[in-house]
Amino acid sequence: MNTIEAITTRRSVRQFSDKPVDNAQIEAIVSAASFSPSWKNTQTVRYIAITNPEAKETIAAKMLPSFNSDNVRSAPVLIAMVTKTGRCGYERDGSFTTKKEDRWQYVDAGIACQTFCLAAHELGLSTVIMGIYDEEKLPAFLGLKDDQILTALIALGYAANNPVCPKRKSVEELLRYI
Repeated sequence: MNTIEAITTRRSVRQFSDKPVDNAQIEAIVSAASFSPSWKNTQTVRYIAITNPEAKETIAAKMLPSFNSDNVRSAPVLIAMVTKTGRCGYERDGSFTTKKEDRWQYVDAGIACQTFCLAAHELGLSTVIMGIYDEEKLPAFLGLKDDQILTALIALGYAANNPVCPKRKSVEELLRYI
């Protein structure tokens, strides 16, 4: 699969088969995602692979809205994407480099998230990125440190179905030249 094909054929999948995902596959995906560009090569994104069914059920039942709970319950793996704070957007003296201040960490997390999903797709796995969760309970449940924030959840597994591509905006609508 080439890059353009990977980008245009990857879909957000919300129903997964019960086929397990091998730890070696998760590690290969994280290894590929480690090549994501980041602010001054800070590489602040970390991953927590949640494979324990009881832990996934606790998260699904107590820390997610119902539409995300269903995604998590059907996926064999839930990935928590965590970002180390206090690094992106800073100079060595601790001052901010731009008016965006520390918001660069979200740019880096977004890049890593897409890279993770494309790497999974290359290996025949499917994903859906989720950003709605209990922002107090879930980080505590995961044992995050004070210098870490939960930036996204990714359900990971083999698709139970093949969703159709939603309508895309035209290039003319998306692009302008000046």
